[in-house]
Amino acid sequence: MRQIADLEPTTVHARIRVLVVDDSASQRALLSRILAGLDLDVVTAPDAGCALHILMSDEAAEIRMILSDWQMPGMDGPDLCRAVRELARDRYAYFILMTSETNRGMKARGLEAGADDFVTRPVDMAELRARITTGRRILRMQEELIARNREVRSALDDLRALHDGIQRDLAEARKLQRAFLAPRHHTVDGAELSLRLVTSGQIGGDLVGHFAIDATRIGLISIDVSGHGIASALLTGRLAGLFSWRSRWRNIAFPDPNGPPASPEVVMDTLNEFMLQELTSDIYFTAVLAYVDLRTGRVRLCQAGHPHPLIRRAGGHVERVGAGGPPVGLIPGATFECIEARLAPGDSFLAYSDGLTECVDAEGRMLDEEGLMAILAEISGPTEDGVEQVTDGLNAHAGGVAFDDDISMLLLRFDGAAAGAGTGLAA
Repeated sequence: MRQIADLEPTTVHARIRVLVVDDSASQRALLSRILAGLDLDVVTAPDAGCALHILMSDEAAEIRMILSDWQMPGMDGPDLCRAVRELARDRYAYFILMTSETNRGMKARGLEAGADDFVTRPVDMAELRARITTGRRILRMQEELIARNREVRSALDDLRALHDGIQRDLAEARKLQRAFLAPRHHTVDGAELSLRLVTSGQIGGDLVGHFAIDATRIGLISIDVSGHGIASALLTGRLAGLFSWRSRWRNIAFPDPNGPPASPEVVMDTLNEFMLQELTSDIYFTAVLAYVDLRTGRVRLCQAGHPHPLIRRAGGHVERVGAGGPPVGLIPGATFECIEARLAPGDSFLAYSDGLTECVDAEGRMLDEEGLMAILAEISGPTEDGVEQVTDGLNAHAGGVAFDDDISMLLLRFDGAAAGAGTGLAA
């Protein structure tokens, strides 16, 4: 047992340190012997003021349990307990009040002050041992909880650092993915076209683009890779490289870079074989590949599981075109077909991903093809304005609900002015 005079900073003991507060020296001595016998390190104080002085000293953190008399001169036990709870302590102290009171109202006052338990005076050894055992168990559980919380905080810090790193990588991947895309707007002799791509995340699985075929023909491609996230984006990047708009030498549509292009359905056959034989993945994609003659308005297209392209006639009427067809990379030996359509001067051709027709409002209702056709019927002006008006229509339908899928579209307006002057795109 140590009195106040010989208190000095000590290292943390393996045993729990308990502070006994009692104005009776004989009671302090008795309790100290009893508690020492229970393998506790004991510190004593004759009143609440001395106890608070100890609890604000360097060894305060080592005191894990307080056993205080209720009735003391000056500040009584409940007031001491309340003062202890108001101290800025790093570790919790289990507080036991000793009292001869049996009145429930008095005990309620002790609980309201922050007491954890009570011991009835005169002190019964068995009761005291049980209360101390309970306090030890609760303190041990608290230490375990603190350790688990520390582990959780450390894990959360690690996850946060990992998340931040992934977000930085995704931001860079987004820049690289954008670099594969053809210019968002292009004007050629006979037509103008605009692209729009809005990803639901940092990176997406949609692709829209164009490439030159010859002096008066242009190729249009719209692709939607299954799934979301990094795997889809990686395949999208690979496909963007296969439909290079910069050079026919790197474009899968040209088996012989010095010869004519393969027809759209043959290109789809080639891609289907590539997906099934060279990629060991369950990912597939839908697509529309269209060749447009900028002199005659003739369109030859292959639709592979993609939404039906739409043609907006100059007068505002909207038609759906396409023959459906299977997705690419899903069915071995799948057959793809090519169909033809015709554009007249003033007509517009729209290829798009299903993120447009599956755009939902606040109540979960999809826009559907009819809703998109209604929006397309109202567009006017250059194609840059047209894709903006379609996007505005989607936002109006969504009513503030974030798109849960990528949104991509390619809008071409045919004016029939081409007369062999060239597409203006890289060959």
